[in-house]
Amino acid sequence: MPEAYIIDAVRTPRGVGKPGKGALSHLHPQHLAATVLKALMDRNNLDTATVDDIIWSTSSQFGKQAGDLGRMSALAAGYDITASGTTLDRFCGGGITSVNLACASVMSGMEDCVIAGGTEMMSYTAAYGAEQANAGIKPMGMGSGNMVLDALHPQSHQGVCGDAIASIEGISREALDALALVSQQRADKAIKEGRFNKSVVPVLNEDGSVALDREEFPRPETTAEGLAALKPSFAGLADFDLGGTSFRKQINRRYPDVEIQHFHHAGNSSGVVDGAAAVLVVSPAYAEKHGLKPRARIVSYANQGDDPTLMLNAPVPAAKKVLAKAGLTKDDIDVWEINEAFAVVAEKFIRDLELDREKVNINGGAMALGHPIGATGSILIGTALDELERSGGRYGLVTMCAAGGMAPAIIIERI
Repeated sequence: MPEAYIIDAVRTPRGVGKPGKGALSHLHPQHLAATVLKALMDRNNLDTATVDDIIWSTSSQFGKQAGDLGRMSALAAGYDITASGTTLDRFCGGGITSVNLACASVMSGMEDCVIAGGTEMMSYTAAYGAEQANAGIKPMGMGSGNMVLDALHPQSHQGVCGDAIASIEGISREALDALALVSQQRADKAIKEGRFNKSVVPVLNEDGSVALDREEFPRPETTAEGLAALKPSFAGLADFDLGGTSFRKQINRRYPDVEIQHFHHAGNSSGVVDGAAAVLVVSPAYAEKHGLKPRARIVSYANQGDDPTLMLNAPVPAAKKVLAKAGLTKDDIDVWEINEAFAVVAEKFIRDLELDREKVNINGGAMALGHPIGATGSILIGTALDELERSGGRYGLVTMCAAGGMAPAIIIERI
């Protein structure tokens, strides 16, 4: 069976995901995806007629983000018309899944050059959601969309789930805020030291001027006192009337003894941002033929489901599963990237696996840098690879929670 090599990984800087306020919010989602696809093409002198497929991730596939963003963005980037493309949705986990599927395609021997990645314009989805609300249409997750509130697996809002998990696990607000502060501090250090420079490519406006060439979301001025002063974000939402039920009631139907306390707020939850990322995955034969130097090989990948009611707990079993597939232990991993969807996800992950905190989210995470849903997994794979090269580490493990109670995971080895 052939190996699957990662040749390159690129991403946009993350822009604040507020309509009309973020530096990228005026652009089309296709433009962001085309930016990273063109960067891969230019940086690697890639003959796009040899690209077998483009596997893309976008979670909110409606409006401007609908219509197979993978294929249309490749055409917008100037790719050969023979380079096909498809778009998938695994909620937050799609950016890992796109890379995993690219790996599977290459390792099966059916394809030799596949580009994986993702895009999410959260400024656009926010504007779209406001339009829907003004039209009297209930948002997904409140009984009218695809997250059905059924009797067997009642589902809730991710933020309320985060609070519920912290309550169940006995993780304090202080511990969550402390992790959020570390995320900001590490991200600030990484940015100042240029640790993201290898992967980040600027986004240009249609006229060629620079729209954004740096991270827009981080708040390096964050302090412990400032975090402690923030009010919890999900207390009111927990009791939002869903037509005779609420998110709190949905959780308490499955966990009647849990008294949900509210710990998560804007400072210890992932940032709402716009962004895109792309990863070039090829076979050894393709790399040799085209003179491409591999940066990493994909060692193993896994998918894991868990309780959809609590929604956020699958990363730990996913990490154990992908380690077992690779024949590795946690002590073999030099770089861990666990998406900071909410502080409790990363904190529980570290505690449950008894990890060295100095190896986890070394350059900060989504609490500081933001979480462009469908793109984040691909961003984290590139971040892990960059850090392995910077530090001389060998193995990196990337995983993240996803709605529906899922978590994809991947292990890469630096070459």
